[in-house]
Amino acid sequence: MRLSAAPALLFACLALAGCASSSGPENIVAGVASQETTGSVARPVAPVPSVGIGKTSRLSTSAGPQAETLAWAGSVPEPQAFVQETTVGMPVPSERPLAMLAPDKPAVHAAPQGRMQIYSRRFRDAKPINFGRISPKSYPVHGVDVSRWQGDIDWEKLRSQGANFAYIKATDGGDHIDPMFKTNWRRAKEAGLKRGAYHFFYWCRTAGEQADWFIRNVPRDPDALPPVIDVEWNHQSSCRQRISRKRVLEKMQVFMDKLERHYGQRPIIYTAPDFYQDNLTGEFRDYPFWLRAVAQHPSKVYPGRKWVFWQYSGSGLSQGVDGKIDLNVFHGSEEQWHNWIGRTTLAQN
Repeated sequence: MRLSAAPALLFACLALAGCASSSGPENIVAGVASQETTGSVARPVAPVPSVGIGKTSRLSTSAGPQAETLAWAGSVPEPQAFVQETTVGMPVPSERPLAMLAPDKPAVHAAPQGRMQIYSRRFRDAKPINFGRISPKSYPVHGVDVSRWQGDIDWEKLRSQGANFAYIKATDGGDHIDPMFKTNWRRAKEAGLKRGAYHFFYWCRTAGEQADWFIRNVPRDPDALPPVIDVEWNHQSSCRQRISRKRVLEKMQVFMDKLERHYGQRPIIYTAPDFYQDNLTGEFRDYPFWLRAVAQHPSKVYPGRKWVFWQYSGSGLSQGVDGKIDLNVFHGSEEQWHNWIGRTTLAQN
């Protein structure tokens, strides 16, 4: 369609007179904050289904057992956890901790130059337990473990309450990553905590593919704590099979060998009493253990077993976190803690 003569003359006039100025204000486009990603999971076409993370329910899997070998083999893909993608937001638990009275300045143990400061324990417990003569308070270095269910954590506040270390849920099986992993992994370190990642093991998936999935999504950080394999019976998953003790030990060994070769650190084994009694009594003597014992001291629940971490509560309360949180202690003095984290760091270099 052609313009009529009058509008054409008018446009020519405006152009010659400089009426059509290009010096007007620039267009301002409001930035939209993208939701944080959790790694190599493609953008979902529907909301992420509710799924228990950590020590509760898990995503189901259809993959059946496959042949495995104990030898570590095959190339390992580069970590992909920090590739920028988006995911749906996760709900924040509605339950909030009880009000807590606290001094303005939390107790901080002065640290020699080059060492992290140790904050005194100031947690509470919704279900306090009398552990007797040797209670969690007997140990100076406390920490937490977290997953998506803790929602948006104020890591600086949590640190001031006595969280000197944190184990962060990373992966399940061979295809699931915790939606809050990337955020928690970054913010915990920024707040000054020593942190590590843990993997919930599926007995219906091969150990090799689970190790590859963890390695793909958890970066190699020379400052991180050793990786953790979480082994327990999961009664709420579609994978309810209880394989033989021999197969359990073989699968664990395959998984741990791959992680140790990749990260340069011997993995820590997290477990609960029933699974331990069925499979781990007397096994893996040269591996560090993280033991769940929420009613008695680990020496009574796991007689003769040496341990590095003790999870003493699943009902902890703390400023900086909505709802309940798992509480843990390191088995040793402050000096032993500094020596231990120094050795784990050197092992990666």
